[in-house]
Amino acid sequence: MKLYAHPFSSYCQKALIALEENRTPFEYCMLSPDEPQHCAEHAALWPLKRFPLLVDEGRTVPEASIIIEYLALTHPGPVRLIPEDARAALDVRLMDRFFDNYIMTPTQKFVLDSMRAPEQRDRAGVDDARTMLVTAYRWLDHTMREREWAAGAAFSMADCAAAPSLFYADWVYPIADEFANVRAYRQRLLARPSVVKVVDDARPYRRLFPLGAPDRD
Repeated sequence: MKLYAHPFSSYCQKALIALEENRTPFEYCMLSPDEPQHCAEHAALWPLKRFPLLVDEGRTVPEASIIIEYLALTHPGPVRLIPEDARAALDVRLMDRFFDNYIMTPTQKFVLDSMRAPEQRDRAGVDDARTMLVTAYRWLDHTMREREWAAGAAFSMADCAAAPSLFYADWVYPIADEFANVRAYRQRLLARPSVVKVVDDARPYRRLFPLGAPDRD
C-alpha cells in the first residue's frame, strides 16, 4: 500500500493520523521536487494532482475522508475510526465535514490569499473567512462542552480531520480565550500520540508556511 503525500499538508496529515492510529503499514511516497518519480506517478494516477492519494492492490483512492473510510473497510485495526453503528457513524461524518468545510476551508483562504501579489488580494474574501472561523469556533465551543472527542467519547475520523484543521486555524486566526472548550480540545488533540508524530514529522517544513509559523506547538 502506497500513500502519496507531503507531511506539511493538512489533508495528508488527516490521513496519516488515521494510519498511525492503527499502525497500518504503508509506503510513504513523498511528493516534493526532490522526488520527481513520485510526482510523476501521482500525476499519472490522479491528474487532478491533489493529495493525499492512496494506492492499494491496484485501486486508487483519493481524498482524505475516503481514504479513512477505505482503510476502515479493508485494513481495520484496534481503533475503529468509523463507528459500526450507522447513527453514530453519521455523527462522525457530520463532524468530519464540519472541520473540512468550516475550519480548514477558511483557514486555507488566509494562506492562499497571502501568496498572491498585493494588488490581487481578496480582502473581502479574507474577511468572510475570518467571520466563518469565528462562527465555527463558537459553534464548536458549544458542541464540545461535554465531549472529549469530536463526535463523543471515542476518537474517530472526525478527530483526524480536527487535528490539522485546528492546528493550522489557530496559526492564521488564533482561537480566542472565550472559546475555552475549543482550546482545550485542540490541546487534547496535540497530545494524542498519532498527532504528535504527524506534527513532529512536519516540523522541518514549517519554513514553508506562507504567513510564517509561530514559535509554538
